Amino acid sequence: MVRVRSIQRLRLTVMPMLSIKDPWPHWTFEDPASGDQLRLVPERGGLLTGWRCGGREILYLDADRFADPALSVRGGMPVLFPICGNLPGDQLPLPGGSYPMRQHGFARDLPWSLEPLADGGGVAMELNDGPATRPHFPFPFRLRLELRLESAALAITARIHHGGEPGDAAMPFSFGLHPYVAVADPGAVLIQGLPERCTDHLTMATAATADQLLRLREGVDLFCADSGAVRLVDPAAGLSLTLETTAPFDCVVVWTETPRPMVCFEPWTAPRQALVSGERRLLLAPGETRNLHCRYRLETLA
Repeated sequence: MVRVRSIQRLRLTVMPMLSIKDPWPHWTFEDPASGDQLRLVPERGGLLTGWRCGGREILYLDADRFADPALSVRGGMPVLFPICGNLPGDQLPLPGGSYPMRQHGFARDLPWSLEPLADGGGVAMELNDGPATRPHFPFPFRLRLELRLESAALAITARIHHGGEPGDAAMPFSFGLHPYVAVADPGAVLIQGLPERCTDHLTMATAATADQLLRLREGVDLFCADSGAVRLVDPAAGLSLTLETTAPFDCVVVWTETPRPMVCFEPWTAPRQALVSGERRLLLAPGETRNLHCRYRLETLA
């Protein structure tokens, strides 16, 4: 069961949170002035299942698949921690031994807590280490994800804390978000601002980004490092969505899966297998916290 802090105060915030039972149990958080809304299912991996902005639903969700907890989620905004992508043999090698670690880590599979932000401008979900995480990742940690509704935008901050004692080993990790952006036709989407070269995750070879983007309708999985602001343009919907990144949370993954009407438009800190290769791997000393920031900004096309 999900743990919601300070339930008696939830309706007293500037933007109230409500518990909804249909079509499945979830929480909503709405800005009464704009009508923008977040829909959250914290017990399913701290999942943001919907973001309504300017009267439009921004995120894709395969509702039939989501209704079966035995199936992996296709939609919303899954959280990737402590790895992005997969590891060889699904094993995380550490000085103390090797630990089983599935693709994208365990955060998207575990229940999180939920609470409103103190200023009423958004919500925070939190995941802490425990019996479910230690067989896979032998570090005490706290992962807090803050979602804040802004004018035509969603601001996101992830706060990762190493809860160890002085003298404990540093904690390696990568972090990412996996939002499924709903689009009318992936093949008609334009993505602007990516670097000229990328890694094709399907072959793990370097490729021309422009060539990869011509295959959105057929299915792509590309990774670009050191990206700035990247813009997804959906002409059929008359909208653009800009992902604004801040280092080290400035890698961008684009993934499509035919025939789903979506484009995954994802900020990552590092490429696949970073905890093995060391490339862009993040390390936290005991007691240290790393804050990661990004923002999605929606605009109507002229």
